[in-house]
Amino acid sequence: MANPSGFERVLRFFGLGLARLIYRVSTMGLERLPKGGFLLLPNHITWVDAIVLLLACPRPIRFIIDEGVYRNRFLNPVLRAVGCIPITARKAKDAMRGAVARIQAGEIVCLFPEGELSRTGSLLRLRRGYEIIARQAEAPVVPVWLDQLWGSIFSFEGGRFFTKLPKAIPYRVMVAFGHPLSADDADIATVREQLLKLGEFCYSQRPAFRGHIGRAALRGLKRHRFRIGLIDGLDGSKLVRGKVLGVSMAFARHLRKTYPDQPRIGVVLPPGKGGLVANLAVILAGKIPVNLNFTSLREAVESATEQAGLTTTITARPMAKRLEDFPWTPTVVHLDEALPPMKKKILLWWIAALVVPRALLARMMQLPRVGDHAEAVLLFTSGSSGKPKGVVLSHRNILSNVAQFAVALDAKKNDLLLASLPFFHSFGCTVTLFYPLIESVRALTYPNPLEAKKIAELVQQHQVTVMLATPTFLRAYLRKAEPAQLTSLRFLVTGAEKLPQELAAAVETRFGKHVYEGYGLTETSPVVSVNLPEVPGQSQSTNRPGSTGKMLAGIAAEIRDPETDAKLSLHETGMLWLRGPNIFEGYLNAPQQNADVLRDGWFKTGDIGRFDEDGFLFIEGRLSRFSKIGGEMVPHETIEQKIMNALNIEQGERAVAIMGIPDSAKGEALVLLSSIDIDLAQLRPALAQSGLPNLWIPKTVRRVDAIPVLASGKLDLVGCKKLAEDALV
Repeated sequence: MANPSGFERVLRFFGLGLARLIYRVSTMGLERLPKGGFLLLPNHITWVDAIVLLLACPRPIRFIIDEGVYRNRFLNPVLRAVGCIPITARKAKDAMRGAVARIQAGEIVCLFPEGELSRTGSLLRLRRGYEIIARQAEAPVVPVWLDQLWGSIFSFEGGRFFTKLPKAIPYRVMVAFGHPLSADDADIATVREQLLKLGEFCYSQRPAFRGHIGRAALRGLKRHRFRIGLIDGLDGSKLVRGKVLGVSMAFARHLRKTYPDQPRIGVVLPPGKGGLVANLAVILAGKIPVNLNFTSLREAVESATEQAGLTTTITARPMAKRLEDFPWTPTVVHLDEALPPMKKKILLWWIAALVVPRALLARMMQLPRVGDHAEAVLLFTSGSSGKPKGVVLSHRNILSNVAQFAVALDAKKNDLLLASLPFFHSFGCTVTLFYPLIESVRALTYPNPLEAKKIAELVQQHQVTVMLATPTFLRAYLRKAEPAQLTSLRFLVTGAEKLPQELAAAVETRFGKHVYEGYGLTETSPVVSVNLPEVPGQSQSTNRPGSTGKMLAGIAAEIRDPETDAKLSLHETGMLWLRGPNIFEGYLNAPQQNADVLRDGWFKTGDIGRFDEDGFLFIEGRLSRFSKIGGEMVPHETIEQKIMNALNIEQGERAVAIMGIPDSAKGEALVLLSSIDIDLAQLRPALAQSGLPNLWIPKTVRRVDAIPVLASGKLDLVGCKKLAEDALV
């Protein structure tokens, strides 16, 4: 093992001593580093990544760097002294030979496998040059993750380098070294997977995620307490953040005093100032809000109420009148009747919200400093495939997903978020309720996401810049909105179900707005990945049509065989498993279900997916939307799209749905549910001509009045399955 020169030792002593005054580097996995030579592969976020690595590693590191930088007359003496290895595209083999020699001499050689600084904060495509070095040197490869550097002045966060004020001095950074990989095992997919796992580990250690969402919301509302935080699209009223906090604190004190022994309180309110205040007040009262799906069947609501142990529900008198057959709890609090008698208390708490320091306010509200893994919110799945399941989301889950989404969206001061998704929907709960509160982002609420005409008018009137929708809602905008009404949008994102490319194209043609698809689940709090607008003049791709985008920061993934759970490459198609601080704590009172989907911190999503080499996630469909026929996995959504293309069905309401039902001969048989008349004899050759295998062509058509869908726009699998089974009776 080569010893550093005297000049290098002096440089390390003084240079790294100065760097330690600026950076506080904590490390994990130093004991994993091989004793001899090896190849180090880090992610690349800032211009000072090499310095951070030198601070983290007790041994000298030889960096492979661009020859243009190496030849800089000011830097060259230092870079040459510390043993950097210059590389150019024309003489790459010379640099590789030099790297191999250094490794074989027992030294650490570091190569940034992305080949360039990330301008998005996410991991870029890994280049294959490192594989040649590792194999020729017959040396191990060690992945290493540099965390918390995105946002420093040397990163491209905010669209610029250097021209930012430092967020803190000293600046805290975590460096995590992975387990060594043999040269033969260190392929692109494996190294990427290991880097993401290290990133997830680092991200999950961040102290902020141990906090309490009540304190986080209080901090967000106090930050700009005199600015408008909420616009209620129903009546046009505007609330400054300080008033939102004042009203919520006053109501929270009332709830804490009146219902001291009730850990959970139901909320039956649409998006709006009432729903926001009710949810925030329940949180500030030290209780758990349970937003009930008032569009569900009575049996589903009764099940959710019973599972949650609810005895008190917050609503409003107009809402109660609309829901005549709703199974109300024994105690119902009508917000519009409870708040008026509290005017004096609201005024006092409003003043307190404006003048009292945040820490003192939190103590006055008796808010714990630590929330961490404790239950913060209870949501219920839509019941698309059975009885609704209670999904327990912790403070850590909500805080981390808000932070993850905030980095991806990178909201500006003038951004206005459309918040029309119901709060009983996980996206509505995290992204349109807690995200604006915690991150001080303005929100425009409207109670019904299906009223496309009215929402389009509000978008134009208030110049909304960020809209969250589902494909079902996009179809409504195509029919009822005018192109000029959506011109202010800079980011139109869709989730909840797969985005048909024909629908995306239709929206772009009509409105001139690209639709960015994302992916999430109630169990992931919910956002996992999202496509983002491309940055002009930037070569690093942030959007890939057909994919659901790159995963958000701090999430790791594995692809496993759907039947055996055997590990596959990230580039293969299989069951998607996820790990991260946003993964839920488990289903309510369901130990067997939890054991099935949660293993050693990993969550089995139930979705079939794969990643490409740039890290974009492609979701092929839910496992429940596949049939096993003759030993082959048959995707329902692919068949549906082929049928729509063959019949020239426009992107309007759902007209067809494929369901699989048990079949004694081949395991399952496909039934085509259709709300239009279909001649199967004419359809079959058209599908065959489109390339659809004969095995995938449905043998039975069931004419129905309408395809069953849920309020979220998702297919109602229970309703569809019953119709399909009836077709063969």
